[in-house]
Amino acid sequence: MLRPIVTAFFDRATSTYSYVVQDPESKHAAIVDSVLDFDYASGTTSTASAERILEFVNAGKLTVDWILETHVHADHLSAAPFLKQHTGAPIAIGSKIIAVQETFGNAFNAEKEFARDGSQFDRLLEDGNVIEIGNLRGKAVHTPGHTPACMTYVFGDAAFVGDTLFMPDYGTARCDFPGGDARQLYHSIQRLYMLPDETRLFMCHDYKAPGRDEHLYQTSVAEQRWQNIHAGEGVSEDDFVEMRTTRDATLEMPNLMLPSVQVNMRSGQFPPPEANGQVYLKVPINLFQRD
Repeated sequence: MLRPIVTAFFDRATSTYSYVVQDPESKHAAIVDSVLDFDYASGTTSTASAERILEFVNAGKLTVDWILETHVHADHLSAAPFLKQHTGAPIAIGSKIIAVQETFGNAFNAEKEFARDGSQFDRLLEDGNVIEIGNLRGKAVHTPGHTPACMTYVFGDAAFVGDTLFMPDYGTARCDFPGGDARQLYHSIQRLYMLPDETRLFMCHDYKAPGRDEHLYQTSVAEQRWQNIHAGEGVSEDDFVEMRTTRDATLEMPNLMLPSVQVNMRSGQFPPPEANGQVYLKVPINLFQRD
């Protein structure tokens, strides 16, 4: 089994990890879950985080074959279009993105300019589809629950799990976004546990569990199975669903959810300019209000 070279890039503002995964036998690579810097207060964007990835790619003389999204993120904006512009690599996401687009297309009343068919992405991946990076053959594994479109990408002994799992001492992802399902998430996690114990699992986020002072991003299947505080060995499906449902009811929405979803459901593109030439993002009032 090939052991891909994995380099992590941390965005402190959103506690997000992006990755460059390289074929160890060539100069081919993929970028996973990139970040576009966004200041909500001023509405300004920056490509500083994405430029760090590009600098790494260029310094290593890497050829980027894919820009991969594990799901439509609700906590940061994707820099996929910027990276595509500079690398020429296609952008891929799970095919269930169409369900997410339907839900949030309605929420943001995106009717005229927004096709809800996934066409904003270059490839829609189905469960089991093969993804090639040079000589490295990976596969897409559908792991819904956090969102309907969540994908885990497995390359050799490395798996990029998106928000399906956090570090074992922090637990698992929330399931209260539209289309989320705690029971589905439980089954997705069990599917990941079927990977070899030594498989390296790379997190999309780390928020530092209580008592831990440093950010972490890598664990293993064995560590998750035996140590995950929400979904470790011995936790039943019903117990997990009850825990997740109760916990999710106490969580605030992510600070960047409204801008992030509008952009990310479009493959990182902003809505088209209005008549005055200015681009706007919407804030639907009370739409996501809790009871």
